[in-house]
Amino acid sequence: MAGHYHTAQIEWACDGDYAANAYSRGHIWRFDGGLEIPASSSPTVVPLPYSVEAAIDPEEAFVAAISSCHMMSFLDLARRAGFNIASYRDDAQGEMSRVARARMAITKVVLRPRVTLVADKDPDPTWLTDLHEKAHEICFIANSVKCEIVVEPEPLKLVAPGN
Repeated sequence: MAGHYHTAQIEWACDGDYAANAYSRGHIWRFDGGLEIPASSSPTVVPLPYSVEAAIDPEEAFVAAISSCHMMSFLDLARRAGFNIASYRDDAQGEMSRVARARMAITKVVLRPRVTLVADKDPDPTWLTDLHEKAHEICFIANSVKCEIVVEPEPLKLVAPGN
């Protein structure tokens, strides 16, 4: 079975004094379809003005990729199970820690999904936990990383049909 390939183009050009470590870490991520995203190192890693606070940093992108993949897996499973999801929001957080001398890593990602379900009454209370567990198991990105990923879903919010 052949693999699927996913591409990104990363482009940076020196702006500043590279030899003196006084250069911008700002760069561009380009994706298929023409999307361009400003990127940079995190200001917690490289101080301003050499990082770009308004740009996405790789650590944020890592957390967002895990959260996004979990959400898409969850939404597909919920749809297949016959649930009508009105909205989904996740306030995800990644924890950066020292893993060895001069080595840092994101060691934990916590997902806090908040789901709104269109329904007249509360469904079986185990469905939400079960679907989040299954979504985590099948999430491509979660299966690709070695840090701990914790899913802490918020209580289910219901909205009546037609609202």
